[in-house]
Amino acid sequence: MESRSIARELALLGMSQLSDHSRAGGDRELEKNLAVRSQTLDKLLNAAIQTLSSDAKEALEVASGELQRGSRQLLESETRASEVSSARAMVNEAIELTQTAINRLGTTLELPAFIQLANQTEVQTYARQLLTHWSQSLSEIDAQLDAAMVGWNVRRLARIDRDMLRIATIDILYLGVPKRVAIDEAIKMAKRYSDDEGYRFINGVMRRLTERLDEQRRGLAAGTADKADKVNS
Repeated sequence: MESRSIARELALLGMSQLSDHSRAGGDRELEKNLAVRSQTLDKLLNAAIQTLSSDAKEALEVASGELQRGSRQLLESETRASEVSSARAMVNEAIELTQTAINRLGTTLELPAFIQLANQTEVQTYARQLLTHWSQSLSEIDAQLDAAMVGWNVRRLARIDRDMLRIATIDILYLGVPKRVAIDEAIKMAKRYSDDEGYRFINGVMRRLTERLDEQRRGLAAGTADKADKVNS
């Protein structure tokens, strides 16, 4: 995986480490409390990496249980099923359990490499930049997102979707990431952490946000040109 992609996921997991109680004062209070507190941001990053390690262990345990249930189903299909249709259903269920376990193991095997990369200085530096802008400029970020949403509000979104939108907005507004790249990265992350509806929603919001930013820049450019014409006339 590309280092900045990992950094974005690490920042997302870092944001999720704040409990609902920590956010009880609202996002403005959160912004005030976290601003320029690098120690707090480092703790969020470390907690995110620990979460990844715990997730890997839990996923292995779940996959092991699914394989065991699949094995039992195969055995019972041979010894307990009285009809062909019943045996077929039990075999199919065993196959589904085994396939689920294989898929889970495939994802789990990616985590050690992800964790190793997440500990790299380059990755942590970019993740820390994302978290710093998140903590210092939350009101401005959310204002941009609110303006891009029709009849909706960023604070009404599921936390995971809200934080992914914030990361993409930070990429564009503060870190100079090209709009197309930021949108693609947001969609990729949403496909991993949200559902189909979530990633489509994120795609739509980010497209509207970038269109608004383009309109604002064109307006500023036109205003600057008008002033220059008046000065020269």
